[in-house]
Amino acid sequence: MILAKVKGNVVSTQKNKFLNGHKLLLVHPVDFNNNLVGIRDIIALDLIDAGIGDIVLVAQEGDAIQQILGHSNAPVNTMIVAVVDNIEINNDF
Repeated sequence: MILAKVKGNVVSTQKNKFLNGHKLLLVHPVDFNNNLVGIRDIIALDLIDAGIGDIVLVAQEGDAIQQILGHSNAPVNTMIVAVVDNIEINNDF
């Protein structure tokens, strides 16, 4: 799982037929203080209606994505699985 911030939309004139009707978003990994980390953006399938500026939880594992979609026909490895409302860290350990 990756914590990430949605940076933008991905628009494509042609798409795999199993992705038609699904939104693709550009996300960038962040730390717990919402600071961007790493140098690469990631394209993620969005089925939960996240928007630009949202902090999201991203799954990046093929089998989990196939289980969520219910098939293995779409060429998807990365999917937004939750919009994060709040992060609370317990330092009592």
